[in-house]
Amino acid sequence: MRILQLHCDHIEYTPTKKEINSAEDITPKTQKLEELVVAFVAIEQKDDSSVAHEAISQIKTSMEKIGCRRLLLYPYAHLSSSLAKPSVAINLLKEMETAASGLEVYHSPFGWTKSYNIKVKGHPLAESFKVITADTAGSNETAGDTADSNETTSDALSAESKIRSYWKILLPDGTMTNIADFDFTNHKKLEVLAKYESVKTRKVDQRPPHVGLMKKMGISDYESASDSGNMRFYPNGRLIKSLIERYVTDRVKEYGGYEVETPIMYDSQHPSMVSYFNRFPARQYNIDSDGKQLFLRFAACFGQFLMATQYQLSYKNLPYRLYELTRYSFRREQSGELVGLRRLRAFTMPDCHAFCKDMKQAIDEIKVRFDLSRSVLKELGIEESDYDMAIRFTEDFYNDNKQAIEELVSRHGRPVLVEMWKEKFFYFVLKWEFNFVDDMGKASALSTDQIDVENASRYGIDFVDEDNCKQHPIILHNSPSGAIERIIYALLEKAASDSKRGRKPQLPFWLSPTQVRIIPLNPEFNDFAEKLCDKLATNDVRVDIDDRNESIGKRIHAAEKEWIRYILVIGERESGSQNLSVRDRQTGSVREISFDDFADEINTQTKGKPFSGLNLPKHLSKRPNLMV
Repeated sequence: MRILQLHCDHIEYTPTKKEINSAEDITPKTQKLEELVVAFVAIEQKDDSSVAHEAISQIKTSMEKIGCRRLLLYPYAHLSSSLAKPSVAINLLKEMETAASGLEVYHSPFGWTKSYNIKVKGHPLAESFKVITADTAGSNETAGDTADSNETTSDALSAESKIRSYWKILLPDGTMTNIADFDFTNHKKLEVLAKYESVKTRKVDQRPPHVGLMKKMGISDYESASDSGNMRFYPNGRLIKSLIERYVTDRVKEYGGYEVETPIMYDSQHPSMVSYFNRFPARQYNIDSDGKQLFLRFAACFGQFLMATQYQLSYKNLPYRLYELTRYSFRREQSGELVGLRRLRAFTMPDCHAFCKDMKQAIDEIKVRFDLSRSVLKELGIEESDYDMAIRFTEDFYNDNKQAIEELVSRHGRPVLVEMWKEKFFYFVLKWEFNFVDDMGKASALSTDQIDVENASRYGIDFVDEDNCKQHPIILHNSPSGAIERIIYALLEKAASDSKRGRKPQLPFWLSPTQVRIIPLNPEFNDFAEKLCDKLATNDVRVDIDDRNESIGKRIHAAEKEWIRYILVIGERESGSQNLSVRDRQTGSVREISFDDFADEINTQTKGKPFSGLNLPKHLSKRPNLMV
């Protein structure tokens, strides 16, 4: 069955000609319906009752998201070249109409040519296309999935695909509105996020720009000898990655996180793991070790929770914060979703859990972590305009904590996407996330936090309250940056977007693999270049020397291609001057400046950030060419 589904202001149609003998016997007249969903339906060979019921189930779910209760089933043979017999099609359409309980259902006559006039709404969920077959009806698969043939899906993961949720937009003033009623004119990225999240299609159809850049810049590449989604990082990439890791870790420790380290694999038969897998969805790597079933962690939760059971906690200790930078966490994402650094099967995740005595403390703590996450992203080079916020919660939690939710949205300062669950399915009752939206219309979660009300009990974590009674804490799950690899993806996508718009692509200066390049005009100035290089390096500057036997123009062009901000060309005049002649790629200027002022300018840009020296040979003549 193929369905083109449209959310419409109105449709007006008139049956004009009976096309088949079995067409419905009606008196042709014009019909007009307003504020409805029109489902253009083509019934195909092999479609049966299961397909009809699955189709209505999916239509009802999507209609709940947009807050519409009026449905027109419109037989439309033009969607398929493999149509069912008319008698079968009519019966299945009648089954669909009967199964659409709770909706106001209409149908246009079967077997007629019709003229029609239609106006489709302009919101992100107004148009969708579904393909439903007997093979996928009742399963968790949808047309377009490209999972590996040997991947298995847990019952919990299948159950997740059936969750009913409602999608809204929440404004900073606390106003909640249906997506269909919101004006996205000034919020185009939020519009993209709304459609991306509600459709839940993660498949990648074309190569995003950052994939070419990560290879060209010598950052990372696919590893053919490993499983898909496991990347190799070259020296430049390892440098960038390690600086981000150190910065995020420093910020979490300043906030009050206590750094720990836990194993990367766990016994799937451990009681807490059995309980988790029976309840929540996961795609994990499984390992058989001498008959023992192990799995690779997909988060730091297990290790930190098992560690927390060993603590004798008092309410006076709370909130208590454990932190780990996992290198790596593993998730067997579907193969069609894997691309570059955006979505991986092995990734580095800063993961900080806070154990709180009650909901009030948890809400106070989540506000602190919200501000921490915004600050971390900004210092990593991700501006507020680069991401939009989504927040998910149960209806009960929203009703009980409306003011706290509205305060988070107010801090964000812009409308946010809301997914509201009628009932709690996950272990958390609230989750917020900042989503980077790239130029290809893909959204990727960066910072996130959750309010977990189940796992303390599941793992046996408790504390003694003011009355000397044991209680289970509420647990917050925060990653202030999201996966480190995904930060690099976002930075490269931003650079590609700048280049597309005529701006010079660049990385944040403190993350640039080379910050200053010295180019001696000829070998007689090499000694001066060496001394200058060493002097800059002792001032915490990543500096190298292009001593290759190439023209000055070619060497300057090479530095530009590597996005190196400062270029120092050393000739007769420069070697005899007290000042430096600095080419600034960002401004396009060439200026004279003293060494001390130049060092101060660089240190001002890198203040408060971790530093690591060059991760390649200092002389370009000593570097091997990287074949990409």
